[in-house]
Amino acid sequence: MELMLGLKFIAVALLIGFGAIGTAIGFGNMGGKFLEACARQPELAPSLQVKMFILAGLIDAVAMIGVGIAMVLLFVL
Repeated sequence: MELMLGLKFIAVALLIGFGAIGTAIGFGNMGGKFLEACARQPELAPSLQVKMFILAGLIDAVAMIGVGIAMVLLFVL
């Protein structure tokens, strides 16, 4: 029983940790590409900014889904 509890804690930690790492990498890549695009064509910056914020919400949603699954694993199962 203690082994199963320990494995559950490890699974939750991996879910949240890898979700955070993936989100950070995604935001870093997206921000870098946004700055490159704005430097090349400044007149498109407002349009690109709207698209960047939509993608930021989607990237963050994936991490929040992982946190939700981790909380279900931790408290329900």
